[in-house]
Amino acid sequence: MSADHAKVAVFISGSGTNMAALLYASRLPDCPYEIVLVLSNNPEAGGLKIAAAEGIPTFVLPHKGVPRAEHDAAMEAEVRRHHAQWIALAGYMRILTPEFVQRWEGRMVNIHPSLLPKYTGLHTHERAIAAGDSHAGCTVHLVTADLDEGPILGQIPVAILPGDTAETLAARVLFAEHQLYARCLAELVTREANPEWLTAQVRERAMQLPEAEESLSHGMACFGIVKGKKFAWVPTNHHADGRTALLVKISGVDEQEQLIESDPERFFRPAYFGDGWIGIRLDLGDVDWDDIAEWLRRSWLAVAPRKLAAMMEF
Repeated sequence: MSADHAKVAVFISGSGTNMAALLYASRLPDCPYEIVLVLSNNPEAGGLKIAAAEGIPTFVLPHKGVPRAEHDAAMEAEVRRHHAQWIALAGYMRILTPEFVQRWEGRMVNIHPSLLPKYTGLHTHERAIAAGDSHAGCTVHLVTADLDEGPILGQIPVAILPGDTAETLAARVLFAEHQLYARCLAELVTREANPEWLTAQVRERAMQLPEAEESLSHGMACFGIVKGKKFAWVPTNHHADGRTALLVKISGVDEQEQLIESDPERFFRPAYFGDGWIGIRLDLGDVDWDDIAEWLRRSWLAVAPRKLAAMMEF
């Protein structure tokens, strides 16, 4: 695999069919991720044999008698030893500690056999049938400390047929899971370089500022105050420079030079904007979005009318 491929560790507890689906998808042309490790809390997990046969390193640590935090730490140490950047839970039947989840926030994903937010937890198919639903399905979501409640990345509905049992329904939902998981994982590991996703992240934060509006100027998304000045621009491959960036107001040339000197890969002087602006690369894969929100707030204050700025409580 190329060094450009995102490295993924997969946690399993059982047969590993979703792990296998992720693995085989990773071997298709243009797939952006590779499976570098399969881990389990169950030495008898069938997925371990599949991974080993396919040449994927495996790691097993039974959880019985091991404190939860200690077990999580040992699993995480193995993940990091294999330089995995992402974790995919695929039938992993352990609740991870909040500390573990927090450390992997935004980089750990799970697949759940229901159309969330319906039917979190177990026995999802029985519950969907009992409720008289027309469809069951599956959901891929980011993992948060709240069980099965992380941001949804994708869903596929599956029709419930007359006479379906939990078992017959589960078998069809599993087909959908195998289709959905690989696609969502591929989209997730590439989104930090996706101009549309990066622009959407800026938009979400910029539009929270008072009287903010979005427009398109010179082919760039830009944000300003209604009937006022612009406080942010998002150029994507502007003048074929290959960058996705945020342009915001700063105090002047001294600050501009200081920022560029401190991190010349991230900061740059935007062409045609002058000394009162700085370019911040968004496509380097490690954006601190709280920091970006602060840059937007500061830039907004730099152009806001005094009366409007005075109304802001920061």
